[in-house]
Amino acid sequence: MKFTATTLVLSLTLFVGSATASCAHGTDLMKRTTFTKRDLSNGRLVERVEPAAFGYHGAKGPAVWHSLKPEWETCKTGKQQSPIDLIAGATKPVEAGAIKFNFPNVNTTEFENLGTTIEVIMQGKGATTTIDGKVFNMRQFHFHTPGEHTINGEYMPLEMHMVHQSDDGNFAVIAVGFQLNENGDLNDVLEQLAPKLYAIKEPGAITQTGELDLSSLVAELSAQPFSNYGGSLTTPPCTEGINFYIAQSPAQLDVKTFNAIKSIVHFNSRFVQNGIGAGNVLNL
Repeated sequence: MKFTATTLVLSLTLFVGSATASCAHGTDLMKRTTFTKRDLSNGRLVERVEPAAFGYHGAKGPAVWHSLKPEWETCKTGKQQSPIDLIAGATKPVEAGAIKFNFPNVNTTEFENLGTTIEVIMQGKGATTTIDGKVFNMRQFHFHTPGEHTINGEYMPLEMHMVHQSDDGNFAVIAVGFQLNENGDLNDVLEQLAPKLYAIKEPGAITQTGELDLSSLVAELSAQPFSNYGGSLTTPPCTEGINFYIAQSPAQLDVKTFNAIKSIVHFNSRFVQNGIGAGNVLNL
């Protein structure tokens, strides 16, 4: 696997009560809920996952998230909101190797469609990230298209968020930005997931990944220097106090896989927020 677009690593350093958010799904902030439904095409009972309660368009979109639930008011009032445009002077440097990644192979796990994103369940699979001596356990990873953060005004076509939680309730989210290439190269993780996309076209659908090898991802991330800034969740409840660690290298994405992902995920990117500490864009 080769990286060719900006990789974003997000570390959430606080615990909040309850939420309905892609970034928090499957953690203590938002319990993963499944149910059984009969498949009308064959009469069989199948497991489904509860879709998210927010969206990215119209009456459920980012401009009105704050009005959907009282506890989501920070989406409108917060002054440290994410995503942001990553410009010079907005971050602090972190040396390569300072963040430790341990992602063992996975025999199989759930791959599901939440309606707002597609995600892979990693809880209990032994994948960890260590930041400043604190160990975070990976709970899930999911995708945003287009990418949520911009780099000097340029957006990436895709962004992957790997969500972790520590034993004391703190969070770390590692995000990888992807750039399209002309030679058909594809990130190893996406190459393994692509054949399964057809099985989760509908919101609520669940399938199995089969074996996942994350060793190439570990090698690339471990060699990267990072930049850091403090922001928020990019989904409701838009909780602040979140540290973003941004790696300086990106991942490969081919056109065929990109088209397959966006045909399922559609548009699920929050609009870029104001600079950290500045007024919320919804209150200007």
